[in-house]
Amino acid sequence: MLSKLKTVAKLLKQELSVYCLLLKNSRTPRISKIFLGVAVGYAISPFDLIPDWIPVIGQLDDLIVVPALVIIALKFIPDELVQECRNKVYGGLPAL
Repeated sequence: MLSKLKTVAKLLKQELSVYCLLLKNSRTPRISKIFLGVAVGYAISPFDLIPDWIPVIGQLDDLIVVPALVIIALKFIPDELVQECRNKVYGGLPAL
């Protein structure tokens, strides 16, 4: 169980690195940069749409809002650019 959590944490860290590269890349469309920036900001900010102290729903909004923003942002970015950034982060290994 612990090794599985470590693997997931490593993958999340690598994907975050991919998103940072995409934010810095001049070929990334502005709309995608906005969505990725909002996703990262929402994930690290203490403010939520639904407060975390509300059981289940409070944590669930983080699990829905952030991935939705990332998915929307990736829709506007050319697949070649995303793959290029993933290759840089993953060292040429195929990403999941």
